[in-house]
Amino acid sequence: MNYYQPHTHEQEAASNSYLMSFFVVMFGLPIPIVNLLATFIFFFANRKSTYYVRWHCTQALLSQLPLFLANTVLFWWTVRLFFGSVLLSSFYFAYLFTVVLFNVVELAATVYSAVQTRKGKQVEWYVYAPLTDLLCKP
Repeated sequence: MNYYQPHTHEQEAASNSYLMSFFVVMFGLPIPIVNLLATFIFFFANRKSTYYVRWHCTQALLSQLPLFLANTVLFWWTVRLFFGSVLLSSFYFAYLFTVVLFNVVELAATVYSAVQTRKGKQVEWYVYAPLTDLLCKP
């Protein structure tokens, strides 16, 4: 894969797989499932694309799964706080800080990946690339 130079349309599609989650955040921020669904729909729509595009769509989708779980826990914890089911605690603020940090790092990595794949460069995220290699075959 390192020696393959993708075509312009492949670079654009691979870049869009990362940008999909970035743009959806603006519309679906309060509801964590929206981001995951948008990335899954883009992944599903490109399942017959070239290996380069499928690989990056898969990596983008895999990166959304832990983020979805962390955001979902925070979302429902916050809902329970508003309705008085649980008390506000330092654990909530620690988790909130952690999730916000996780989202900021993921956002930065997403923008970086989108820019680099648009240039035709291969971007492999530390944890997700080996999983992507297992799931996505040429």
